[in-house]
Amino acid sequence: MYETIDHLLAGPPSGASEAELVDWIAGLEAVKCTAEAVQAEAAVRLDEAVRARQSEAGVPARRLGEGVASQVALARRVSPEKGAKLLGLAKILINEMPHTFALMRAGLFSQWQATILARETACLSLDDRRVIDYDLCATGPGGESAKAVSMGLRQLENAAKKLAITLDQASVVARAANAVKDRRVSLRPAPDTMTWLDALLPVKDSVAVFAALDQAAKTAAAAGDERTRGQVMADTLVDRITGRSTTDAKPRIEVKIVMTADSLTGDADQPAMVEGYGPVPAAWARAALADAEVFVRRLFTDPAGQLVAMESRARKAPEGLSEFIATRDGGICRTNGCDAPIRNVDHVERHADGGETRAENLQGLCERCNQAKEALGWRARPGPDGTIITTTPTGHSYISPPPETWSPDPPLSPAELRLRRMLRDHTLAA
Repeated sequence: MYETIDHLLAGPPSGASEAELVDWIAGLEAVKCTAEAVQAEAAVRLDEAVRARQSEAGVPARRLGEGVASQVALARRVSPEKGAKLLGLAKILINEMPHTFALMRAGLFSQWQATILARETACLSLDDRRVIDYDLCATGPGGESAKAVSMGLRQLENAAKKLAITLDQASVVARAANAVKDRRVSLRPAPDTMTWLDALLPVKDSVAVFAALDQAAKTAAAAGDERTRGQVMADTLVDRITGRSTTDAKPRIEVKIVMTADSLTGDADQPAMVEGYGPVPAAWARAALADAEVFVRRLFTDPAGQLVAMESRARKAPEGLSEFIATRDGGICRTNGCDAPIRNVDHVERHADGGETRAENLQGLCERCNQAKEALGWRARPGPDGTIITTTPTGHSYISPPPETWSPDPPLSPAELRLRRMLRDHTLAA
């Protein structure tokens, strides 16, 4: 109906019919799929170009391609881990799954659908992977649509699994046995001072855990407990893991928290920062500290609310300075788009290039980002306001803003925030 991308991106005209609006949505979805395919193609070509340049420069074979995934991540505004997955998927699609890639190119298949197929065929040989690629994503001999186009995500996943088992059951079983090694527990923030506690477990274990929690909820309901099923299951999980219900002692925990002295004593309500989570209301922080035996690691601040800078003459940041940097950076990698926890404290300007071991020239990085910045052609420098400017081998620069604790001005009061919003709304209205 609409032939040009520019026309679609301009948005539907005023007065468009319901049918036209549906067509517009479908057209934009096709554009998204095609764009993801082109991004994949560009990523593969970038990888090839970087490898060729690095090889000519004498980079060892085992290090060829270093930094490419991070460049993809920065360009697509995602984490380095996600960038590596996108680059890996791009290579698979172009080199091993031509029919899946063709569907994406035609706007009929999304990147996530392609990811499902790549994931479910990862343990197979190249020949078997191509069989599934052809069976599900190739156009029929009479021009019929590929089977995968009309499948839902769960249907697509199940179809790929069935074919994989049929083609090479032994590899699928071996992969499942090996997956047990990946069991883990993780924690990530949720809104309103809540968190998501995730556990990746073997199916028999996770089903057993869920069944035990479900049984506890049923028992509580039968006894007249007014809590919801979900609340009982959550409380039971905490009780059984921490032993909270079997002892009168409060949980003994250590929390690194940054808050002004006034907020801690109840004379002010500036937000506190809880490491591993983020900002929390001061009232909530005071209540939480009173609810457990907590070791509070206090850090000194100057009158403007900044953490006091530290420095060292050593090449490697000593433990105290490293802890200071990790806290200043909020425990999160400083690279744009990366939400991984800090694993290394490293120089922004390399020590070998004259960079000093002081807070202004140090940053907290995850392991992947720390390795990427050492690749050929990468460079970084600190800005005077706490920013970090990273330049990739292609000359693109990315600015990591300073953490909030670097703000040169004291936090605004609620009244000042409301006044600023009123002035902004008045300016927009004018």
